[in-house]
Amino acid sequence: MVKKEVAILDFGSSKVTVLIAERGINGTFCIKGTGEVEYAGFYEGEFLEPDKVKLAVGLAISNAETTAKTRITKLYVGVPGEFTTVVCREAVINFPKKKKITEDDINQLYLVGDIYKNHPSHTIINNTPIYFVLDDNRRIIEPRGLFSTKLGGYISYSLAETNFLDFVENMLGELGIRNSQYISSTVAESLFLFEPEIRDRYALLVDCGHITTSVMLIRGDGVLFQNSFSMGGGHITGDLSQCLKISFFQAESLKRKVVLSLLADDTDFYEVAGKDYMIPFSAKTTNEIVMERIDIIASFILKCFAKCEYEFPDYIPVYLTGGGLCYIKGIRDYLSKKLGRKVEIAVPPIPQLNRPHFSTSLGVLDIALDIEEGLNNTFLGN
Repeated sequence: MVKKEVAILDFGSSKVTVLIAERGINGTFCIKGTGEVEYAGFYEGEFLEPDKVKLAVGLAISNAETTAKTRITKLYVGVPGEFTTVVCREAVINFPKKKKITEDDINQLYLVGDIYKNHPSHTIINNTPIYFVLDDNRRIIEPRGLFSTKLGGYISYSLAETNFLDFVENMLGELGIRNSQYISSTVAESLFLFEPEIRDRYALLVDCGHITTSVMLIRGDGVLFQNSFSMGGGHITGDLSQCLKISFFQAESLKRKVVLSLLADDTDFYEVAGKDYMIPFSAKTTNEIVMERIDIIASFILKCFAKCEYEFPDYIPVYLTGGGLCYIKGIRDYLSKKLGRKVEIAVPPIPQLNRPHFSTSLGVLDIALDIEEGLNNTFLGN
């Protein structure tokens, strides 16, 4: 069988990433080309420097094409959580007599529940099942091949802001790419990071990036609840820069030295490289600045939990991913105390790529490869 090669574009809140890859052995990836370019990102659902996004995306595409020695003609685009919303709906179809459930029946069920075709501001980019129901009222995850007189289900619909889709579509057209398909980044990473048995029991995922954080409640093959807010690890760096009157670059280096479990006193210091010498910073003061911002982020996460209309067990942990908080030493224990739940770090299940900041890019890549290989039809073409 000829291996399928795909190209994906992921919009992070501090950089855009383009990957060209094919499926490797045991579900891994063979990445042939990469392009990462920093840009201003987005805030509260708006690109901060929209006129410069095309330049960043174009450069990322060019770099990936150069390393892969190929030309991108089709691009799968990950849509960030700040530009998407999730709505769950029940749907049911009845059959004249008992029949074997097929892929076409499932697609028909999705269409029955889709009431968003003429939505004024959003467009559906994917639909995924929380669960299905047959005529014996069993809740199941996989109905294909079973016999029933009806097929029902609770379906999660991901809607992207049409303005975002139009902006990206026009930009890619100007870059010579006229074949694109859109994937919810939050849904993609949710399916990628967790095994089905974990998702079937609910999973709480918090993706904290540079200047944005998304909170998701996952069940089955779908996202039950999603909420995002514009705050992340970059705000910690900004606080350090402002309070200590140092450059953003120095503040980022200082943040990486922080150990939250350190009971620092006036004799403890972190050191950051200056122009010609190491610059000491009070560990106590630095930790206080960092913890104050983490406290604010934690309070926003708890507000997201409070907005969720679904009840989920107290014992399930919060899985933390993304590059905003995960690399701060001691973050698991500190955030656990603030959230009142055990916190675990979620990383891609791929050797040598098991880093939290790769979660969305690799999640989108995984879904794109499944689509190309005919293994996933819940992510819709646009």
